[in-house]
Amino acid sequence: MAATDPERKRVDMTSGAISPKLVHLAWPLVLGNLLQTVYNLADMFWVGRVSSDAVAAVSLMFPLSWMFVSTAMGITAATIALVSQYVGAGDDRTADRVVAQTILLTLAVSSVLAVLGFAFRRPLLTLIGARNQVFVEALAYIEVIFLALPFTFLFFAFRASLQGAGDTKTAMWLIVVSAGLNVVLDPFFVLGWGPVPAMGTRGAAIATFLSRGLATATGIAILLDGGFGVRLRIRDLTPDIDIQKRLLEIGTPGTLDGWARSFAAVAMAGFVARFGAAPTAAFGIGVRLMSVTWAIAGAVGQATATGVGQNLGAKSADRAAAVARTATAATMAIIFAVAVVLFAFPAAAVRIFVADPAVIAEGVVFLRITTLFWAPFAGVMVIQGAFRGAGNTREAMILSILSRWVFRFPLVLGLAFSWTVTVPVIGVRIDGLGWGVEGIWWALAFGMIASFVVAVVWFRLGTWAEGVIDGQSGTDRDDDFLGGDRSAGGDRESEFVDD
Repeated sequence: MAATDPERKRVDMTSGAISPKLVHLAWPLVLGNLLQTVYNLADMFWVGRVSSDAVAAVSLMFPLSWMFVSTAMGITAATIALVSQYVGAGDDRTADRVVAQTILLTLAVSSVLAVLGFAFRRPLLTLIGARNQVFVEALAYIEVIFLALPFTFLFFAFRASLQGAGDTKTAMWLIVVSAGLNVVLDPFFVLGWGPVPAMGTRGAAIATFLSRGLATATGIAILLDGGFGVRLRIRDLTPDIDIQKRLLEIGTPGTLDGWARSFAAVAMAGFVARFGAAPTAAFGIGVRLMSVTWAIAGAVGQATATGVGQNLGAKSADRAAAVARTATAATMAIIFAVAVVLFAFPAAAVRIFVADPAVIAEGVVFLRITTLFWAPFAGVMVIQGAFRGAGNTREAMILSILSRWVFRFPLVLGLAFSWTVTVPVIGVRIDGLGWGVEGIWWALAFGMIASFVVAVVWFRLGTWAEGVIDGQSGTDRDDDFLGGDRSAGGDRESEFVDD
């Protein structure tokens, strides 16, 4: 049965002018991602009214929570690649089967991670450097966040399913409602407004749990309805080994990518924590401000993944490359403008979250060193989206490992800490510079620019431009993928295939 409601039609990226369609596809993702950051920003804002220890605790929890979220993002990167390419190839029924298998996989993985995370929550907090009252506050927060993991995973599955089909608005509206509920609930549970007792960091986590639960339940109902691009059929929930295998093959590098980023964030937070509560709180605030730019770049990267996937499914690799070029240039321009504002007014930005002068001073240094490198890193995120849409999650994973583990951490150790090593045989002595926490900020900036250079070179090689569905590849590829644009395929109305 064909959909007749224009609001429910997919965005077809395989024909027509690229820029307006990319904007049409990307703006709900940008808004949705910005609203998603409201969960963390609202938590930080309200726990900042409790104590600096509470702020430090939530700051430490951000990378640890992100480690589990990134697992969901890795799995659903495969969903976006497969659904978008099947839609581009005109095979809606197989796209629906992919959706059902994604639901099964995300539910199983999230349940296992929730149990393991809850069981080992104390050693995890000790490992990342939580101490004394910060440990107590962090424990209260993370215990509830672990219980919300299945909700988080299922919502990512829902969002990726619709996104692959070209519907980005529906998930956006769900995030609007969910984030709004979180903002409303936070002060009641954190500070104890009305009849609710004050619960501090645990209250912030409870507000997040309730809002994510609502979004997840509504998302599953929308998939069962089937009027929004793809459909979840109950009988498709029987395990399909072939599709599960393909999801794992494509999704595993995406998951490892997320883990590489998450473990790096945990390690970075651990390094910063060695310098005290003020740098830790400043780092947490800085990362949350940076997460606004990640929300924009990540959303455009997601839209790019859909556009690239649809065009590779339609055998138009040149147009897929043009989508990636357009998205990368526009995103970098936007993020640079945001970074300039933060570079000019860093104290005002940090003061939104905390009044502690020591934290504000550390936050100013962080922003002054890193902000002007945010635009190249945003470009990396969009190029990674192009790789993921092609199903080449391995390339995106390698870029993450290079930017964080290869380019960043050797500099962290060399710049931030004082140490001496004598090389055997030749007797050469190497010393750490001991710049303190400022050395960590410079290492972070270097990793951003170095990874951008590698990403651009890799993209130009064009090795990513083949599809991952049976019989599909970018057969009209030119040698230079940063060259001209050649459209393929005619306008096509989306059909929702019934049984």
